[in-house]
Amino acid sequence: MQSYDHKEIEKKWRKVWEEQKLDEVDPAKVENGFYCLDMFPYPSGEGLHVGHWRGYVLSDYFARYYRLQGKTVLHPMGFDAFGLPAENAAIKNKSHPKEYNAKTIPVFINQLKAIGAMYDWTKTIDTSDPGYYKWTQWLFLQFFKHGLAEKRNSWVNWCPKDQTVLANEQVVNGCCERCGMKVTKKQLSQWYLKITDFAEELLDGLETLEWPENVKLLQKNWIGRSDGAYVVFHADKVSLKVFTTRVDTLFGVTSLVLAPEHPDVENVTTKEFQNSVLQYVEQSKERTELDRQKNTDQTKTGVFTGGYALHPLTHKQIPIWVADYVLPNYGTGALMLVPAHDERDYEFAKGHQIPTLPVVESADDLPYEGDGKLVNSGIYDGLESIEAANKIAKDLEARGIGGPTVNYRLRDWLVSRQRYWGAPIPIVYDPEGTPHAVKDEHLPILLPTDVDFQPGGESPISRSKEFRARAEQLYGKGWHFETDTLDTFVDSSWYYLRFLSPDDQSRPFDPKLIAKWLPVDLYIGGIEHAILHLLYARFVYRFLVRHEYIKIDNPEPFQKLFNIGMVGLNGAKMSKSKGNIVSPDPLVEHYGTDALRGYELFLGPMENSLDWNPRGINGVHRFLIKLYSLTSKVSNDSNDDQESLFDQYLTKINAMMKDFRLNTVLSEAMIFVNSLNSSKAVNKTVLERLVVTLSPAFPFISEELWADLGHKESVFLTHWPKSFGTANSVPKVKILIDQKFIDEIDIDENMTEEKLLKLIKDMPQFSQKLGGQEIKRTIYKKGELLNIITRG
Repeated sequence: MQSYDHKEIEKKWRKVWEEQKLDEVDPAKVENGFYCLDMFPYPSGEGLHVGHWRGYVLSDYFARYYRLQGKTVLHPMGFDAFGLPAENAAIKNKSHPKEYNAKTIPVFINQLKAIGAMYDWTKTIDTSDPGYYKWTQWLFLQFFKHGLAEKRNSWVNWCPKDQTVLANEQVVNGCCERCGMKVTKKQLSQWYLKITDFAEELLDGLETLEWPENVKLLQKNWIGRSDGAYVVFHADKVSLKVFTTRVDTLFGVTSLVLAPEHPDVENVTTKEFQNSVLQYVEQSKERTELDRQKNTDQTKTGVFTGGYALHPLTHKQIPIWVADYVLPNYGTGALMLVPAHDERDYEFAKGHQIPTLPVVESADDLPYEGDGKLVNSGIYDGLESIEAANKIAKDLEARGIGGPTVNYRLRDWLVSRQRYWGAPIPIVYDPEGTPHAVKDEHLPILLPTDVDFQPGGESPISRSKEFRARAEQLYGKGWHFETDTLDTFVDSSWYYLRFLSPDDQSRPFDPKLIAKWLPVDLYIGGIEHAILHLLYARFVYRFLVRHEYIKIDNPEPFQKLFNIGMVGLNGAKMSKSKGNIVSPDPLVEHYGTDALRGYELFLGPMENSLDWNPRGINGVHRFLIKLYSLTSKVSNDSNDDQESLFDQYLTKINAMMKDFRLNTVLSEAMIFVNSLNSSKAVNKTVLERLVVTLSPAFPFISEELWADLGHKESVFLTHWPKSFGTANSVPKVKILIDQKFIDEIDIDENMTEEKLLKLIKDMPQFSQKLGGQEIKRTIYKKGELLNIITRG
């Protein structure tokens, strides 16, 4: 038998796969589909490194696994090709962003093909292609027509380096997530999509999803539901509306505090204090929201406006201050200062000599933030906090000066960007400046070509004569197009729908195919997209379902989500700027694609971030050499011992795969292969079944071995093996605590969840892990797993 030659084997089977078109799927002709999807990449000039490989190998593993389970798997790939990297590269190289993508996308395709993944390349999409962004523009117009897209003046996050607006979610630790520059504030007229209209259903929908608990918690916190009350304080010229979660402390209010961006700051400021207030407001623009919330010197800055408001119940005059620790994007941008019962308020009051009035009884030092009986609160004295809060809220409501309400931290989605390389916002303005929807027959509004891309505080498109002339040609003299472009997260909010009919020029998606294939069965990508992309995609899909563009029962686009851990080097994320990128190319050349695929899966739990260590790949390569040699020992003689070992191996890996524990799946395979390697002969059927179980991880060598064992068709046209039935296996159930695997135990197949939970509480290995924590809820899949949730 020849030695294992990975180069020849890979070359041979790549050609076979391409010729037989095994990975191509016609979505319209499938009844047993499985939609496997990667978060599609931005085609950067860096290309793929070994960290990228890990996610793509994982998705391909399950795409192949479910194919062996009898599913017709759709596994498409595309490119999120609009955005700053291509535009900045164009500025640097004095070329067009389109030219940058024309160079980088083919490189990416070749690198993705090198992985051996079963992508259906007939479904490829490019978000910067007019055939795609025509429908991104159409999508925006649907929001506009339903009153869910509007332009408004507001303070926005501004990146001085990239010269563009950033959504709140794109500011990380006070800096631009892309370039790292410190973010400032700027007032601009911007387009927003009203995601806040969907806040409650976005929150409730999380409970229906098979997502990691930490991702669901991140989204819950970002949406940020708070139950409380609103209170109206009347001032001379305006009425100030305040949201509070502690309306029981209303009698302890000794001041009102407004965010510097609050629209009524000017109205409540007296002439005597105008200069100091204006100066303070200007200074606050230089501080990020993160800086404003920090508590470095224990003294929160602020300035008195000279104005007063009337307390709604005591009718006392309450001074009005401006302070930048109050943020415009929480509540109403105004808060009632209760120094006795809020730590931040207490610090502010102490630093500015504002009185403190306790209204909740306690023996503790101030500030006391707990519940208790009310004091100094008029007719509400003696009531417990919860009862008092309900009564005060109802009384305010009866008087028309407040009442119970729900507040959300979530703010509307800012989609305007002052850069060139994006989909132009499809709005046209008449000579009076009134916005109108671009007519459908005029889509796509193409990007102009007479632009230098240089950022300058406004969109480079605003300098295009071609763009203005086109608007006047279509709509008349004095008409002009919106010159901002759409946030690239709009492009990626619906791409999973386009994959099902990428060549359909008459509509963005086929509703019948959506009903057949959605939600996506398995979605794989990085944790960095837990808020931005995933939240926006859920919002867009729910909008389409609500307004019956899509008729489907489940309004969620991604049923099961897996977040891949980051692979770094020397403790840092791999990037070209850090000079710590590890290219897969030399590893593939030396060890082969299968070896690198296996090593990526073998590194550790797939959800964990880790540092790249190249030494272990040699061990995987040696394993493949041992596996390849087994065909020289094939025998048709039955072997009960090998059949029994296979059954044990299969039972273990079937359980492990459900939890994405592919590193332990490969460990079990190595143990089994070592056992077979020590035998004089290997039962042919045992080896055949083993090869099938290894094929999702090692597709090339598996195809070769399958053919050597006498099969004419691809190994991926067979089915996942069953056991030989050599033993009466005892049902095992995996026990997880907050999504973390702890152990598995033998159970009676008829055991109920209640009895199982009681059993676990009495077992030391679990009771110690729980450590007396309250069990919030459980997720039980009968006979498979019990996930005990103690958080959230």
